Amino acid sequence: MREALLAGAALDLLIGDPQWMPHPVRAIGWWASRLEPRLRALFNGWLAGVIFWLLVVGPASALVWFSVMWLPPGRVSGALTIYWVYSLLAIRSLDRETMRAVAALASGDLHAARQAISMVVGRDTAALDEAGILRAAIETIAENLSDAIVAPLFYFAIAGPPAMAAYKAINTLDSMVGYKNDRYRDFGWFSARADDWANWIPARLTAVLISICGLRFRTSISVAWRDARSQPSPNSGWPEAAMAGALGVRLGGVSHYQGRESVKAVLGDDIQPLSFSAYRKARIVLYAVSGASIALAWSVCR
Repeated sequence: MREALLAGAALDLLIGDPQWMPHPVRAIGWWASRLEPRLRALFNGWLAGVIFWLLVVGPASALVWFSVMWLPPGRVSGALTIYWVYSLLAIRSLDRETMRAVAALASGDLHAARQAISMVVGRDTAALDEAGILRAAIETIAENLSDAIVAPLFYFAIAGPPAMAAYKAINTLDSMVGYKNDRYRDFGWFSARADDWANWIPARLTAVLISICGLRFRTSISVAWRDARSQPSPNSGWPEAAMAGALGVRLGGVSHYQGRESVKAVLGDDIQPLSFSAYRKARIVLYAVSGASIALAWSVCR
């Protein structure tokens, strides 16, 4: 299992997630999008949402369990374990997507930068200025350090690829239906709560790792402790606040979603401006935390 972890992580770092390649997260999204209307036609409200969650997370985990645990040990099961680790991590893709936006910004193409950052954030990007794009990129790195890297590795260390797949299914469902609007308030309630529970430890572990790897441990961890709980999410504020403290910048504040203003509490202190230098340090923290997470998972798993 340790060798597969290292091989899968190395593949992710080398090639990322090519769009032409079939991907389990896209398969989960495809299955969920077709299952939702059928369940809504049969059941009402939160019950439909619970059944929906079970019929997505269960098969995702069972398929991976079958492929790596039921098959006899050998080249096939070993290669499949490497594939699951590779495909369920997103280190290179997270860096690549945010870097595309910042590279366009650095070249002076604000329009292209807005378009690129819109591919990785849910907020409106048409009116973002330079600082707004840099803030969105840094916040995306911080939050997804937990969702896309630390949490999958945490569950891999606990119970191998099936737990890793279950986590990615839980996280995908939250991004699809975990909204407090009229359409999903009841149907998506269980998916949102399950994601909160699944991320409780990984989000706080990510904050600690960011504080260590950002080389400003006391400042970063104190900012996380002070500001993280001010956010609507019980988890996302921890890695974002820790990153704000590590960089000495201020994150959070005002954003717009579908034309509506959303005001969140600020994270961190305005010691340094939201600059290209801050983004470059965030990238260093991204890879340092990823390396530390891989090392921790390697030390735990067998």
